[in-house]
Amino acid sequence: MRRLAKPAKIPYTAAMTAASATTARTALYAGTFDPLTFGHLDVMAQGAALFDRIVVAIGVHHGKEPWLSFEERVEVIRDACAALGASCAFEVAGFEGLVVEAAREQGACAILRGLRDGVDFDYEMQMAGMNGTLAPDIRTIFLPASPGLRHVSGTFVRQIAALGGDVSAFAPAASVAALGRAVNRRKKT
Repeated sequence: MRRLAKPAKIPYTAAMTAASATTARTALYAGTFDPLTFGHLDVMAQGAALFDRIVVAIGVHHGKEPWLSFEERVEVIRDACAALGASCAFEVAGFEGLVVEAAREQGACAILRGLRDGVDFDYEMQMAGMNGTLAPDIRTIFLPASPGLRHVSGTFVRQIAALGGDVSAFAPAASVAALGRAVNRRKKT
């Protein structure tokens, strides 16, 4: 029987400890969260089991006009994260530009990505490859959607809400209420 080689000992240094303290257990979960859905919360809950701190980073793109304001999304995310009751610390931040730069700014060692299906996987693998080239020190962690949430999509939730449908099966109450206000605002314009 062949024996496995013992792992090499890595020397302990204060510099390594200081660097590790800022990045060891922090992940960044980026998206538009327009609106926040139960699918997003599923990724956050799964990530909370792996990390001590998750920064939920709301991407701000000047070319896109979200249905919910930045402030509404921050409030909805904070409320939803508090309701998760996880031992992980959640923070909410905005960012513009590259997600890997946002991850670096937040001291994250990983970027969380949720996968619903093969289409998500193909897209996310390409993105992970690009991000890995730009920031090899930041890992992408794929978390599969729970079976009952694989069909949930923010785009579909917005479409259902715009047509007057009930979206409470797809998003937390605060998100549903904010989306209802957004639909009313859009009707007035």
